Amino acid sequence: MFPEREDSWMFHHPCIELTRLQAEALEIKQIAVKTKGEKEKELEDLKKTLKEIKEDVEGVVSGAVESTYQKSRIDKICKELGLESIAPLWHRNPERLLREEVGSGFEIIVTGVFAEGFDESWLGRKIDEECIEDLKKLSKRYGIHICGEGGEYDSLTLDCPLFKKKIRIVSSKVVWDKKTCSGYLSVKRAKLVQKG
Repeated sequence: MFPEREDSWMFHHPCIELTRLQAEALEIKQIAVKTKGEKEKELEDLKKTLKEIKEDVEGVVSGAVESTYQKSRIDKICKELGLESIAPLWHRNPERLLREEVGSGFEIIVTGVFAEGFDESWLGRKIDEECIEDLKKLSKRYGIHICGEGGEYDSLTLDCPLFKKKIRIVSSKVVWDKKTCSGYLSVKRAKLVQKG
């Protein structure tokens, strides 16, 4: 789901267009559907889309770790459509989860920051062990969820063990709002490249 609003309650906005490259890297088909991104109405767009492709899928996989708001709504839609709702990260220890991802070869960057404690230096930052320590400090000081489950930050996976190729960002720029002290990474050009 591609939200037209930056403040969607359900779907990521920063770098959403790069999911096309993720699908190519996974060698799976992507179905991209726009939604206005309005609270609750965007769920109707998701339900309509899932209803249309229901015969081709068995379930919906979500990355929810602790967001009851997102998981409960996906669970409800799946139940109504007779699809399985799969949340493999649900209630996992957030710090352990990030460390597992980093240790397993995931290359993840921060693409949007929307909470006190973050500044524009976070945009494009790779999530690694040092970053995890910094996220823990922000969590203690400002109460953020270290996986961004409260919408504090968004991220993008550039590479993981399932990708056949990895994403390389060729050109990008930081879009920063000094008034709200929030911003996102605007990727101008990215491409798939061979691993290694």
